[in-house]
Amino acid sequence: MIVKMLKPYYIKAETNHVRIVLAYQYFSVIIDNKVYQFVPIESKEIRIHRKTKKIENIHDTFAFQRGKDVIFRKMTDLVAIPEFIYQLNSLAEPYFNKSPKTTTKKESDTIIEQLEKLNLSRLIDKALDTRDESSFYELVKWL
Repeated sequence: MIVKMLKPYYIKAETNHVRIVLAYQYFSVIIDNKVYQFVPIESKEIRIHRKTKKIENIHDTFAFQRGKDVIFRKMTDLVAIPEFIYQLNSLAEPYFNKSPKTTTKKESDTIIEQLEKLNLSRLIDKALDTRDESSFYELVKWL
């Protein structure tokens, strides 16, 4: 068995896991010189623990189809393929060291403040460009 293509439908980083979700036409293998496409009949995701970097759903079964022929392969069969492990690691690696994005209230407040100051500066510049003295003095009060 050879991995022809492994592209995730999407990747979701959770607190303890990275979930690589698969869909039609994004994952294909070559078995006996024939290309089989992944079909989400049974398992449809690969779940990797973020700290240990180990596949947690190692006993799941994945289905591959060619025409009417459907072949089932266990995750243990897939991890025996070096190319599969290499591609899986390259997909999940960016998510191992980062925690899921959580923007705190303080961070968003700081960003909004900076944007407001930039907008005020632009308005002052505009008032200067158009020689609008009353707007200029009104805007300067906000500095």
